[in-house]
Amino acid sequence: MNRAHVITVSDGVSAGTREDASGPALHNLLRNAGFEVSGPQVVADAQETIAEAIATAVSGGADLVVTTGGTGLGPRDVTPQATSTLLDYEVPGLGELMRRAGTSSTPMAALSRGVAGVRGQSLIINVPGSVRGATESLEAVLPALPHAIQLLHGNTKHE
Repeated sequence: MNRAHVITVSDGVSAGTREDASGPALHNLLRNAGFEVSGPQVVADAQETIAEAIATAVSGGADLVVTTGGTGLGPRDVTPQATSTLLDYEVPGLGELMRRAGTSSTPMAALSRGVAGVRGQSLIINVPGSVRGATESLEAVLPALPHAIQLLHGNTKHE
């Protein structure tokens, strides 16, 4: 069974002034898709803290790490920068697919800077912080994720 870890990036949630809605929604979505899921782990919008949480999830054996939040244009939206410092390489098609799916609901989805990429044998994906943006984004790429994880683990046979 593929293992996924969810990280919620939010100053408000980490400070206890806001409730995490997108993290649990992603957890349920992944669990219903057959993943063994841990999290949501909550971290503040700080590049070093985000990078550390992702790296720890990867070293802990997560096949997939999904972050929610911090992908916009605000001054504290640094999740893509934190993620990019860790990646061996990007998988731009996943980000493109997520933004395309989001723009069918709102033109604001084009402002999401979320990246997707690989560190070791783990796939890391950034999705927006709203429940709708997070779930629409993940649902857009979910069908490709099991195959992507198989490829990352060396199962490269194509049928």
